[in-house]
Amino acid sequence: MTLTIILIYLIVVLGIGMASHRLFRGTGEDYFVATRSIGPFILLMSLFGTHMTAFALLGASGEAYNNGIGVFGLMASSSALIGPALFFFVGTRAWAIGKRFGYLTQVQYFRERWQSDALGLLMFGVLVAFMIPYLLIGVMGGGITMNQITGGQVPAWVGGLLVCLVVLCYVTFGGLRGTAWANTFQTLVFMTLGGVAFVVIVHDLGGLTNALRKVADAHPELLIRGDKISPAKFFSYTLIPLSVGMFPHIFMHWLSARRAESFRYAIIFYPLCIAAVWIPSVLLGIFGSFDFPGLAGPAANSVLVKMIAAHAPPILAGLLAAGVFAAIMSSLDSQVLAIGTMFTQDIAGRYFMHDMDEKRQVLLGRLFVVAILAVTYILAQVADRSIFKLAIWSFTGFAALVPIVLAAMFWQRSTKEGAFAALITVAVSWCLLFYQSLDNPGYTVAGSGFMPVAVILPLSGLALIVGSLLSPRPERATVLKFFPEERP
Repeated sequence: MTLTIILIYLIVVLGIGMASHRLFRGTGEDYFVATRSIGPFILLMSLFGTHMTAFALLGASGEAYNNGIGVFGLMASSSALIGPALFFFVGTRAWAIGKRFGYLTQVQYFRERWQSDALGLLMFGVLVAFMIPYLLIGVMGGGITMNQITGGQVPAWVGGLLVCLVVLCYVTFGGLRGTAWANTFQTLVFMTLGGVAFVVIVHDLGGLTNALRKVADAHPELLIRGDKISPAKFFSYTLIPLSVGMFPHIFMHWLSARRAESFRYAIIFYPLCIAAVWIPSVLLGIFGSFDFPGLAGPAANSVLVKMIAAHAPPILAGLLAAGVFAAIMSSLDSQVLAIGTMFTQDIAGRYFMHDMDEKRQVLLGRLFVVAILAVTYILAQVADRSIFKLAIWSFTGFAALVPIVLAAMFWQRSTKEGAFAALITVAVSWCLLFYQSLDNPGYTVAGSGFMPVAVILPLSGLALIVGSLLSPRPERATVLKFFPEERP
């Protein structure tokens, strides 16, 4: 029964994404940014659904299982504030610039902002490298969900493959419009069913008060921040949500907005959406500590699915599992489309196929989506790390790149040399610290308690400032192009 419900859900999502193909205009702009026609509600659902992946459901519950209620403060509270601020200050400006100059990717913007092809190439490579862990958690989450919710009858590799195939179909046919439509439906599904899951499971546990009492008796340390989350770690995590400002898939959705006013729902309601998803996920992870003790390492990723399977009737368990799939696919689709768009526009179209017509642009974008999903699926079969920690490393890289977008939009004196310095600093320091963390799941920089983002981010900003100030001023014509308000 559970598997049947999941399959029906996947077919429905596929149908929604494919239905959007009827509105396809056959142009690259329509395929990659939906002809900049997305309205307020769909933009909110797309941005939130794209941001909330297996990390928010499986990852957050797994981390809460180990570290307690403080996990909500680590990410959710700061995301609820930083996300809308970035939408307002960076997203609306990115939309205006993209509409004015016809940009389809952030790489196009940075390349022309600093008049450097080499910077664009390096930016493409760094963005794709940081996106790989983020893609992996989606495929891994799909495999874990399918395996656990069916009691091990369906192997994890089948669940991951199903997710990839469904996403592949509606992304390749529907482009960003299909992605946005599917994301809207899936976001509503996982938000609604997440709440239902919480109510049903808590009722089966004897009520919220009784569930909290069980945790207090068995693992009281999970109900306080205590020593599990140090002040240095807590501070470090407040920097992670800055990653929203440089995610290629978020940037792509910004460019798709119909008008600046389309951002208002995202700015106003985003914090409420965060709370609606994170609070149930964190609490259910904590409640799993007495239902399923002894889950170690990556095994904790499955605690939410285990709770659903143990405390919900089969039909509801299938629906709730579909909600987890919804969260996974609503991110994976935008991510692979964003990478496909960048490859088509910033690599193939610029350096190898200068005279591509609209049909060839769309075809190439689709083929690259296929390739990215295939590579991601293969890597997901050999990856064996916590979903939460994989995501944090991805977010760390993107957060450390935020000084670049802020300088591009708000600092006229910034230069390509400064942007190069920041990119190289982030790439090198990220690789060094990631290498040091391989055998240490609780790694902090030099044992200080501070996570890598607390070091890489200020180094990135410093490198950008010093590199810009030590290099010649940008050409006046370039400054006036991107800062027209400075014209006399």
